[in-house]
Amino acid sequence: LDGRVDFAVHSLKDLETELPPGIVLACMLKREDPRDAIVLGPRCGTPVPGDPLAALPVGALIGTSSVRRQSQLLHARPDLRCETIRGNVQTRLRRLAEGEFDATMLALAGLKRLEMSHVAGVVLDPEEMVPAAGQGIVGVTVRAGDTALIDLLGAIEDPTARAVATAERALLGALDGSCRTPIGGHARVLMDGNLYLTGLVARPDGSFLLRRRVSGAVEDAARIGRELGDALRRDCPADI
Repeated sequence: LDGRVDFAVHSLKDLETELPPGIVLACMLKREDPRDAIVLGPRCGTPVPGDPLAALPVGALIGTSSVRRQSQLLHARPDLRCETIRGNVQTRLRRLAEGEFDATMLALAGLKRLEMSHVAGVVLDPEEMVPAAGQGIVGVTVRAGDTALIDLLGAIEDPTARAVATAERALLGALDGSCRTPIGGHARVLMDGNLYLTGLVARPDGSFLLRRRVSGAVEDAARIGRELGDALRRDCPADI
């Protein structure tokens, strides 16, 4: 805002839903794979086709700093335990190899960008392990008045990424979620041209999980996201 930089590059899932006045999302780049991955430690078994969590032993300790991932894991497997893990990817993998955790979860997009996708033991279906809104998308913010730069960045905009991110961020905005609230949002554009959006809200301990899916025209992405977010909010317990 004070003019020291002309634009900023963000991992979209970490960018707040409501931007400060005077800042706009000028463009979004083509989405990398939005799925979550489980990195398996030495105590884990062999992945089983059709049962992505079968490789995790009973009572396994999972390292994750995401309440969204934690809630979905514990909902599917209440026997699992989750503890917070911090640090970059290499630090997390070292702690896993040293036996501090039985497995950890990471965004496949990050592993691919680091050319480390080979460490992903299990890649999870985004309809079952709903990703974070904006996961795998790079967004560029600029000053709203810098129309020349906005036009220039428009040349590298990916229209599909813009559509799915608009729906996912509208969902998040309607829920008014924070990083302490397990919320997932994943949109994709189908072969027929329609947008298909999955939304999720849960308790961190997995004792409650609500997943809904809607579809509609791509040009209605923002409305679809808002309406699904409103529906999820209405049907959630008061503590959520």
